[in-house]
Amino acid sequence: MTVYHGSTETVKKPTTITGGRFLDFGYGFYTTTNRPQALRQAEIKRKRTGKSDSSLNVYEIDGRIFADKSFAFLQFDNPNHEWLEFVINNRRGTDLHEYDFVQGPVANDTLYQTFILYESGVLTLEETIVRLKVHDLFDQISFHTGKALQELHFVSYSKINPDSL
Repeated sequence: MTVYHGSTETVKKPTTITGGRFLDFGYGFYTTTNRPQALRQAEIKRKRTGKSDSSLNVYEIDGRIFADKSFAFLQFDNPNHEWLEFVINNRRGTDLHEYDFVQGPVANDTLYQTFILYESGVLTLEETIVRLKVHDLFDQISFHTGKALQELHFVSYSKINPDSL
């Protein structure tokens, strides 16, 4: 299985990110099977950091690893109540989990307003899920342990021309 990571750097040896922003599935190394999503993430990071370059990093992972019982794997097939609570708790920094891998939809920053409305009680759970499902939610696979990262094999990288996006 090919996965991508958009960044301002070439990342030949990924590590889990600990610190800074709270992300959907907690601290970790994030990838996607969707190349255009990775390109967008690289551009977002480039703009956020003010750097002049960004890179598309390409990796391979044997998809059978997710069925290997020696790994703790959590998968969300679509945005549902469990996914919503998991993402909200991770973004708050209150859900420290022990999964090696987590896979599911990306709750990008444009959806954060919907999360706030849900948390404040303005939207019900059902209304929130409906709003989330109308967005094009791409997938993400996050790696949370060194053991998981050993299964991720760097293939290549390419510099991204922001004018071509």
